[in-house]
Amino acid sequence: MTMNKNFLRNNDFGLLLLRLTIGGLMLFHGVSKLINGVGPISGMLEALGLPGFIAYFSLAAELLGSIMIVAGLWTRAAAVVFAGNMVVAVLMAHAGQIFSVDPATGGWAIELPMLYLLGATVLIFTGGGKYAITRGSLLD
Repeated sequence: MTMNKNFLRNNDFGLLLLRLTIGGLMLFHGVSKLINGVGPISGMLEALGLPGFIAYFSLAAELLGSIMIVAGLWTRAAAVVFAGNMVVAVLMAHAGQIFSVDPATGGWAIELPMLYLLGATVLIFTGGGKYAITRGSLLD
């Protein structure tokens, strides 16, 4: 059995793994908001003087956006919404930690939100790859 030398250089498979990783992991956050409600986020928004109903956009981004990214359905568009949601999350919930290190791990205090944000940003530039439902379109 011979292995194709390009097997380990498959960008489309890498994009599939990226989509499954960031979309799949963020899906847990969306399902949690669906089951438990968006009350805590609504409260944070209202404390900032914003209308609480905006929290439902976070639910949509984390639930529907994640499903779209995993499936590769209009990946670029879903990734824009996903990344925007993460920018708002960082600014609302983690702004005081941007220049902090987690003393327990030694890692950047906001590394998880940034991994989601930067992973989505990669998908904005690359699209979903060959293994996406919609591929080759502007919104892919």
